[in-house]
Amino acid sequence: MTIEFDPLALLELNDAVEYYNFQLQGLGDRFKDDVKLGLKRISEHPDAWQYQTSRSRRFVLNSFPYKIVYTIRNDHIIVLAIANSHRKPDYWINRE
Repeated sequence: MTIEFDPLALLELNDAVEYYNFQLQGLGDRFKDDVKLGLKRISEHPDAWQYQTSRSRRFVLNSFPYKIVYTIRNDHIIVLAIANSHRKPDYWINRE
C-alpha cells in the first residue's frame, strides 16, 4: 500500500527530527528511522493498529513519545499526524 503525508504531518516529522538532532547529534536520525520502521509495518498490515477515532488509526513508536496517526483511503494510507503523545491530544482531528 502506498503512503502519502498530509503536509502538516510532514512538517511535524521534520520539526521533530530537527529538535532531536539539536538535543543530541544523531538522535533525530534515530527518530526518523523509528518512524520509517513504523510506516513499513503500517503499510504491511494497515488494519492491525488500534483505532484513534472512528476513521483513523495510530501506531505508537517504540523509542519516542510519538504516534503515527493515519487513515486508509481506497488503496493508500494517508499519514495525518506525527503526534507527540505528551502534547495536546487530537489537535490534528480536523485533518481527517
